[in-house]
Formats: sequence, structure tokens, C-alpha cells
Amino acid sequence: MLNSTIISPSLLAADFSKLDRELERMEKAGADCLHLDVMDGVFVPNISFGVPIISSIRPATKMPFDLHLMITNPLQYIEVFAKTGCDMITFHLESQSDPAVVIDAIHTFGKKAGLSIRPGTPAEDLLPFLDKLELVLIMSVEPGFGGQKFMESCLSKIRTIRNHAPNLRISVDGGINAETGKRCREAGADMLVAGSYVFGAENPAQAISSLRK
Repeated sequence: MLNSTIISPSLLAADFSKLDRELERMEKAGADCLHLDVMDGVFVPNISFGVPIISSIRPATKMPFDLHLMITNPLQYIEVFAKTGCDMITFHLESQSDPAVVIDAIHTFGKKAGLSIRPGTPAEDLLPFLDKLELVLIMSVEPGFGGQKFMESCLSKIRTIRNHAPNLRISVDGGINAETGKRCREAGADMLVAGSYVFGAENPAQAISSLRK
């Protein structure tokens, strides 16, 4: 992932009846990695997919897997998801697991660790963990469903994290398009998660390019 702005299309927006072709389409369009949203129906009011889907698509693409665990007890599942071939594992600060313990578990399995916060959680709550992380994920919508409107409050959070961690990867997820992506980049984000804006585009390569410009 050598691009200055990493683009991670969210699999939730894909056509699940032809996942192999959807993954090939993203690769050809220039996506840097694939964002995988795992939801348990408890931490967020939705259920998505889990280990079987991730394991089945791993051989179909060379793109790194950017896993986002929106689940109540991430510590319990780090090993099983690590073994699916995910490269980055991000979990929520608001979950019931001890963040420091989960970060250590992710690193134990040789994966990059990310920590995410919901829109209502202050960026300052992340500061004690920044030196242990490879990624921070700022949610610019309430997690659980796609197609929501971008929340402006995420921009100040991006600036706060960037001021404290100049070299940390900062990802933003929710309502990302060319305009909101630009504002996130200007605030200090260097990774954008986009769902329907990329998967729903007639020309996904053009959509991805617009997120980097």
C-alpha cells in the first residue's frame, strides 16, 4: 500500500451474488485493500458476515484485508479472524474487551492493530493507546448501516489524532465521497473507507481516483 491516500472499499456495498467478480473489479480499479465490516447484532443493530465469508474470499484476491470488528467482545475472536488471512484488525474502544489486551493479542498473531471510535466518543479517549497502534479508525457515521450522512464532527477528531501522532495511519469510514474525502484528507486522514461510492460506481477506477485527488 504505497499510495499517499489509501482507499479501502467496503465489502458491505458489493453484490454478494458475484463476490469474485466484485473483488476483481476493485483490484483493477486500483483499490489498495478491502474493508470488511463484521457486526454481531449486539454492539451494533445489524448483522453482516463472519469467518466463512472472509475465509472463502481470501484466495480470490491479493488485496490486503482491512477488518473492522463491530462486536461486543473482540478479544474472544482475534485468533479466529487472524487465521482467515486478515492483515489489519480494528476493534472498538467502546467494546467490552480491555483495549490494551486486544492490541497485544492482535500483535501476537502478527497483524496490524487498529482502534476505532463511534461519533459520540471523544478523540482524546484514544490518546493513551496511540503508541501501540498502527491504525486509528474514526467513524463519521453511527456504525451499523451503510448510506448514512457524513458527520462533520469527525474532522476535529482527525486533527486531534494527527497532532498527537504525525506518523499514524488515520482511516475514516462513513459517508465518504469525493467531497467528504477531500475534507478528511485536509484534516489529516490518509486512509478512506468507501462503500457505495466505489462499489456502486459505473467507473470504480474514476471513483477511487477522485478520493485521492
